Amino acid sequence: MKASGDRKIAAFFLPGFSARAVTVRYGRMRSRAPSPWQTARATPIATLAIAGLVATACQTDAERGTAGPAPPSPPAPTSGTPAATYLESLDGMAAGDTARQQATLLAARSDVMAAVRDLSSIKDSDLEKEWAWKGDSEIELRYAFYNVLETFERAGIDAAKALRIDGTGRGRAAELIAPATAAKWDLQGLLVQLPDAAWDAKPGGEEWTIRETMGHIIAAQRGYAAVTAWWQSQALPADSDLPKARPDHIYDVLPSDEEEASGTPAEVRARLDEVLDQSTERLAGMPADRLAFGTRWVGFALDIGFRLGRWSSHYREHTVQIEKTLVMLNHTPTEVDRLIRQILAEWGRAEAAVYGSADRAEAVAVLAAAAAQARATAAEVAQG
Repeated sequence: MKASGDRKIAAFFLPGFSARAVTVRYGRMRSRAPSPWQTARATPIATLAIAGLVATACQTDAERGTAGPAPPSPPAPTSGTPAATYLESLDGMAAGDTARQQATLLAARSDVMAAVRDLSSIKDSDLEKEWAWKGDSEIELRYAFYNVLETFERAGIDAAKALRIDGTGRGRAAELIAPATAAKWDLQGLLVQLPDAAWDAKPGGEEWTIRETMGHIIAAQRGYAAVTAWWQSQALPADSDLPKARPDHIYDVLPSDEEEASGTPAEVRARLDEVLDQSTERLAGMPADRLAFGTRWVGFALDIGFRLGRWSSHYREHTVQIEKTLVMLNHTPTEVDRLIRQILAEWGRAEAAVYGSADRAEAVAVLAAAAAQARATAAEVAQG
């Protein structure tokens, strides 16, 4: 995807965006000096600023004490605001139940990635070797990859069933957000097996490198959350009278695309996880009535529900872009690469069954058990 002369990314509406072949025209990577609170910790500290806008968005009327719109959002920070105090106070406003669920999932994810590391040590030429599996027969080693995938498939089914039995389920906002984690894990599956050199290889023309595309994806997700938070605080109907732009201070607390893309590929991939988790922790508990409030996306007057549902397709859109970049770089994935991508995509679908819900121990335990089983299977086959 080529850079353009537009200033902001297309996830946000500003005058000057024009249609492109797939969806919209994307802006040049944003570049500016880090704000004072960014330099203290470039990521994830800057993301916590969105919590100030959604402090009451994730509360019910009963929790707020009175019905009606949320109190005014806190004023935008100034350069003289102490970073630690400002950010700590914002973090304390996050939706606690959802934050606890994210912490629970982190442990399961570590098992998933450990399994991927072990499986990635296997070469394509090893896939037809015999695997004893349960010990009473043999099957080719290739099936071990599919066995892990099937484990995650069942975990997603069983976790969703556990939530239904629990009877609590998720709110509409969480349901709209959940597909984004499936899309993100598919992208992770594409990225995790790439050689580091591929991230900065020039595909030709004015097309973005993989690193530049990743900077845009992560910055856009931070922006989606921050701008969604601002729009819900306005409580406006979704019609043509909506404002055409938002206050600049919404963007001032966000890192630039270059900052989001900085670091090793592993660090950028970790940031990819982090930004979606933090967005979800702060917006998944939004009351359903606020989803009908107005917002703008690429100039269209839409509702906030649309904006939350847009998260997943944005990941998928740029996953396709990276696939096209890899073709331009003459990169051909191995069969093991392809299998690992399918495994991580299936984990994403399983995680989506509970993603964004308050901590439901039984449902999340299903995922944790599947991740542990996958880690054990991968360790076994890697050891030969």
